[in-house]
Amino acid sequence: MGDKVPPLARVGTDDANRLLKDSGLELEQVERLNRAYTYALASLHLVDRNDPIVDIVAKKISEVGATGISDPKQISKTAIKQLGVF
Repeated sequence: MGDKVPPLARVGTDDANRLLKDSGLELEQVERLNRAYTYALASLHLVDRNDPIVDIVAKKISEVGATGISDPKQISKTAIKQLGVF
């Protein structure tokens, strides 16, 4: 895979990890959601991790990820669409 996206823990964000903590998800699922979250934040040009919208994005990523979509970019695109941002 040519897309190397650092896990959220490496970029200093805890919001998505906080939602995934104790979720019972396997490591692969957590990594997929972390990548989707990172893609979504980048697409939305969100850099302030204290912005309340990042929690909303994290929750939506988690919801979309639970539908069975496995591609992080598709999870991100679907979440953004469902949020009505684009």
